[in-house]
Amino acid sequence: MPGIGTPTGDWARCQNRDTCWGLTPRLLVEAADSITAELADTQRRIDRLTAERIALTVATFAGGGRTGPTTPDTEGDKGRSGMSTRHAPGDDEAPAATGRAFDAVLCDLDNVIRFYDTTPLAALERAAGLPEGTTADIGYAPEIDLPLLLGRITPDAWVESVAAGLTERVGAERAHELGRALADAPFRADEEVVSLLRRARTHVPLVLVTNATLQLEADLVLLGLTDLADAVVSSAVEQVAKPDPAIYRIAAERAGVPMERCLFVDDRQENIDAAAALGMTTALYRQHADLRRALGPYAEKAVVAP
Repeated sequence: MPGIGTPTGDWARCQNRDTCWGLTPRLLVEAADSITAELADTQRRIDRLTAERIALTVATFAGGGRTGPTTPDTEGDKGRSGMSTRHAPGDDEAPAATGRAFDAVLCDLDNVIRFYDTTPLAALERAAGLPEGTTADIGYAPEIDLPLLLGRITPDAWVESVAAGLTERVGAERAHELGRALADAPFRADEEVVSLLRRARTHVPLVLVTNATLQLEADLVLLGLTDLADAVVSSAVEQVAKPDPAIYRIAAERAGVPMERCLFVDDRQENIDAAAALGMTTALYRQHADLRRALGPYAEKAVVAP
């Protein structure tokens, strides 16, 4: 393969400036085209090598297979250090590569940080003669759930849609009761996960990336997590949901780092796959150890020099 700028075609055959002088404009264009083609080929080779490096990183940091539920330890670091050694989003320059796998953490909310208690709903389903999980199966079906997650309908309208899917089986009144119980299911934050993320944030920016409703801000207040992250990217606000690549790009921009310098944590494989396709380091979350392993040394609070 010729090197960058190596003449080709008529330009390469022209050995005598005097005899080729009359063709100079055409030959100059040919030379420029040749150089452009070689630069494009070089860029492709660079991209291929970069992709191979990313694949190796993903394999190293991926979160592992499905495991059973865990009981979180309620002790841990519940605060954030007053000083931070991390790069702040919005700084003029992006953080330079330092040999580490990522410069920002993008983390899902539901089933990683927040967990719902569906016990009251399950009791209502048993009383109605329905298998447990029936209401959630209807409520979380894409045609019912996606309009809510994109901010196109209110939670009340979503409850009505869920009830409509149950009415023939249990009657309108009980169907509405089940839909409301799903919408109002109590939730809590996993304190161990919160502690790990607070520690990570003393090193690098943290952005929550979640398929959520327009009630997310109020939910974070109830959870006491309004100060957990540097930014929150909500599907209902952005009107785009995971695994659409657009929401990952938005999150990386909010973190202030390139996508290939982000660690993405989520409990759904399809969301993980979409992040990996964009060059992100990924961790499939099933238990605390998955997150702790992915964060590596960032699972410990940064030590700030006096």
